[in-house]
Amino acid sequence: MAKREVDEELIRRLASLLDEIGLTEIEYAERGWSVRVSKAAKGAVAAPAATAGTEPDATAEAPDTDQEAAASHPGAVTSPMVGTVYVAPEPGEEPYVRTGDMVSEGQTLILIEAMKTMNPIRAPRAGKVTRIFVQNATPVEYGEVLLILE
Repeated sequence: MAKREVDEELIRRLASLLDEIGLTEIEYAERGWSVRVSKAAKGAVAAPAATAGTEPDATAEAPDTDQEAAASHPGAVTSPMVGTVYVAPEPGEEPYVRTGDMVSEGQTLILIEAMKTMNPIRAPRAGKVTRIFVQNATPVEYGEVLLILE
């Protein structure tokens, strides 16, 4: 098989596309060769940020400190799996919950996609969403705090 020269412009376009459409990884294949571009960072903590259909959390402080403190909070809702968070049922739709919303037990709070399966994360009890730690289309780890329910 002939060695293919690296097309830096293609890699730049793919990296730009990641940001543009909110992906963490993309692969392009053509005539027996492929290139994969990924921006997934190990151990990254998703800080609240404004995205389509979400509101930034006005109480945001340093993400690492907040995650540590939130983990011991009795109302912390944590991720039961590794995957990608989605805050709304479809792109452009209203999020399942926002900071300040009252939720009932069993209500869907967030979706986590793992192995091409959408897994609803439901409220373990009724309460008020006081803090959201994740943003749309970001990776989460097992046990990471998603939100606080009081």
